[in-house]
Amino acid sequence: MRVRKAVFPAAGLGTRFLPATKAQPKEMLPLVDKPIIQYGVEEAMASGCDQIIIITGRGKQAIEDHFDVSYELERMLQDRKKTDLLKIVRGISDMIHVAYVRQKEAMGLGHAVLMARELVGNEPFAVLLADDVIDAEPPCLKQMIDVFNETGCCVLATQVVEGPAISSYGVLKVKPADGRFGGRLYEILDMVEKPKPADAPSNLAVIGRYILTPTLFDSLAETPVGVGGELQLTDGMKLNLKKEKMYAYVFEGKRHDTGDKLGFLKATVEFALKRNDLGGPLREYLKGLKL
Repeated sequence: MRVRKAVFPAAGLGTRFLPATKAQPKEMLPLVDKPIIQYGVEEAMASGCDQIIIITGRGKQAIEDHFDVSYELERMLQDRKKTDLLKIVRGISDMIHVAYVRQKEAMGLGHAVLMARELVGNEPFAVLLADDVIDAEPPCLKQMIDVFNETGCCVLATQVVEGPAISSYGVLKVKPADGRFGGRLYEILDMVEKPKPADAPSNLAVIGRYILTPTLFDSLAETPVGVGGELQLTDGMKLNLKKEKMYAYVFEGKRHDTGDKLGFLKATVEFALKRNDLGGPLREYLKGLKL
């Protein structure tokens, strides 16, 4: 079965960006002029997913409004003959079939994914964490779907993380798979959530893109609550390893961690520099700074 559905957990509180996220979802913070979550939605669509499932919570109404039709705004833009802006606004609401599931309590990433079970049904699906904005061609998720189509197994995006930073990630114990996909494919043997650098089984960290089979829902349902009273996705995937093979894929592209303030600033600058309308003036401005 092809991967048609993409799940976006978006019920987190975004405390690292307070006070900006006190009344605004962190997923709606703009990189240049586009909300973070829209980059992920566009990636999912470009990868062949035609159904988007967003897991929301209290204070996330702005996400629903963003992907909904805005009649008043469209009418105003039409009356003022601002056709370019009208095309952009209509493109957002026309781009996807979207469904929302309310996560009443923030009980962890695993719980958020489990909330999508009824809407996903008995088919493979993607999970994208909006904080990880990945600039890649072809899209990161498309690369992973190609791996899934050939292996039929769960696929996790991974990249090399060196030094103490590895302790901020889920880390994989792996063995090389066969020579397909340019040596970028590994079979997962085990995974550890946020280990101390000395205890990390490798330097391969899990990044916020997953292709998962419906078997994972059963594994999550059987997984006990972990640290902080939360259901951890890593714990569910570890249990799933006992049931089926899982692979890690070192994707091609550049990942921006927009859940981190410095990462968010770097991503904003880099995406702006790639713009035809902003790149030149911004580059000149940066050259003139006395650093």
